[in-house]
Amino acid sequence: MGQTPAQKAAKAARGQQPKKRPGKAQREAIKRAQAAKKKAGGGKPAAKKPAAEKPAAKKAVPLPRGSVRAAYPGTCPACFKDYVKGEVITKVTDRWGHSACAPRQMSAAEREFTRNKARIESGETFRGQKPSDWRRGASPSSTRPAR
Repeated sequence: MGQTPAQKAAKAARGQQPKKRPGKAQREAIKRAQAAKKKAGGGKPAAKKPAAEKPAAKKAVPLPRGSVRAAYPGTCPACFKDYVKGEVITKVTDRWGHSACAPRQMSAAEREFTRNKARIESGETFRGQKPSDWRRGASPSSTRPAR
């Protein structure tokens, strides 16, 4: 017997209704049953998990600035290790490689601090840091040369 288009539409609409969630008591009963089954071994030999066959789906996580996901597998120019398709990579020298292998860019404050530290360690002095010519027990005016 054939169904009319209206009957087909009604049947399709009934099949697309959202399923009701089980109540709290039902959820706890399902959890207890799953825990008991897991503890007993499930009665079946362990089968391979489908997650082991294919990589897990990547979550939508923001990437670090200047990084992309690899469209193709390749080799890192810094450590010469391979990276797979989908791994996060960034520019290393003129090629693409692991983010950890890229040299870290210093901020302007870090560069200035490093430059000043090197000048101090090399023995260079600054005008405001001249050695004192004060003598113990004497006033500053008596220790300085007359003008």
